[in-house]
Amino acid sequence: QVPLVESGGGSVQAGDSLTLSCAASERTFSRGFMAWFRQVPGKAREFVAAIKATGRSYYADSVKGRFTISRDNAKNTVFLQMNSLKPEDTALYTCARAIGTLDPTPAEEYDLWGQGTQVTVSS
Repeated sequence: QVPLVESGGGSVQAGDSLTLSCAASERTFSRGFMAWFRQVPGKAREFVAAIKATGRSYYADSVKGRFTISRDNAKNTVFLQMNSLKPEDTALYTCARAIGTLDPTPAEEYDLWGQGTQVTVSS
């Protein structure tokens, strides 16, 4: 069983919005950080946003003010609302889970990953 399943990606125009969802299959969803990373071919995986079980959120500077991460602990689901999308936001967006870390930005802190959902933004 895949632990994390993303949905909501697609192809949009610059300036449009998309909302990504990540459904978790484990009851431990509520214990740690849930985050979104993105990656384009040939580049390293990039931190996008993370949210603690308490609801405190963290954002990469490149998306601050445009993206909003949220979580529904009762439904084991995390969301990424993406507004004012730019062509440089084009990437494979992947959901991940970390427990016991103080810094949510390094990918190495995460022990569960989804398969990813593609977001393509055209100008």
